[in-house]
Amino acid sequence: MDIQSVKSFQEFNEERFTKRIIFKKGESTAFVLNFLPGQQLPAHKHPGSEVFLYVICGNGTFTIDGNEKAVEQFDLFHCSGEEELTFVNNGESPLSLYVVLSKIPSELYSKNI
Repeated sequence: MDIQSVKSFQEFNEERFTKRIIFKKGESTAFVLNFLPGQQLPAHKHPGSEVFLYVICGNGTFTIDGNEKAVEQFDLFHCSGEEELTFVNNGESPLSLYVVLSKIPSELYSKNI
């Protein structure tokens, strides 16, 4: 068993969003993405994976395959790794997302940035 506190992975940076790996087990990884207001995640895909996202705090907007969806604290959703995903914290407070990739498409996705 391995128990972690998400709060300890909520690290914000004035220059860019942060990604903090919580678990990397087998072909899955779990991490927290942290965004200050105005920060964004560039468009990307996770081929061969399933992506599960949970809004820990804050609000912002996802664009998935061109479709915008506003999200707020406690929203939980899924998208296919084949769908192109972008995100922007267009709220007024910091935002954290808990993300699970069910299969790591590349080791590059399982590193802190």
